[in-house]
Amino acid sequence: MESPLYLKAVSFAARAHDGQLRKDKRTPYVAHVFRVAMIARDVFGCDDQTVLCTALLHDTIEDRDVDFDDIEKRFGIEIANCVAATSKNMLLREPEREVDYDQRLAQAPWQARLVKLADVFDNAQDFPKPSMRQRAIDRCKRALVLSEGDADRACFGAARAAVQRIVDELDG
Repeated sequence: MESPLYLKAVSFAARAHDGQLRKDKRTPYVAHVFRVAMIARDVFGCDDQTVLCTALLHDTIEDRDVDFDDIEKRFGIEIANCVAATSKNMLLREPEREVDYDQRLAQAPWQARLVKLADVFDNAQDFPKPSMRQRAIDRCKRALVLSEGDADRACFGAARAAVQRIVDELDG
């Protein structure tokens, strides 16, 4: 029996993020992508293979020496497209980069938007300083807006509710 593709993505992500740390300078970065996948599966109730692989790989293009072709070759075009949609174009300046990112994510497959919800959920729980609270809230709200059209899709009810709870906790 062939192993699920997400197990291959676990190994790829671990190698890609080797030596990288979270902003706290202590936590291995790969813990974040593992948590994002677990949030998508266990908190949001989504076991879609594209979602799980995208969650595990979502920061490889943006943060590491990995490109679209690497992802496509190993995981296929569907997952590569989702990973690309969750990656900011670092060649653009900050304001244009954020607009471009939101536009691409809005047009991407639903799996990319679900991963974005899991990503902001994890980041909002893991922000290193209280001064970053507002940024976490804003990112959660942006992800909720981007996923409004998906509200009726399976898993999005639980995902949107979980992210909204985080916003309410941080904003309260």
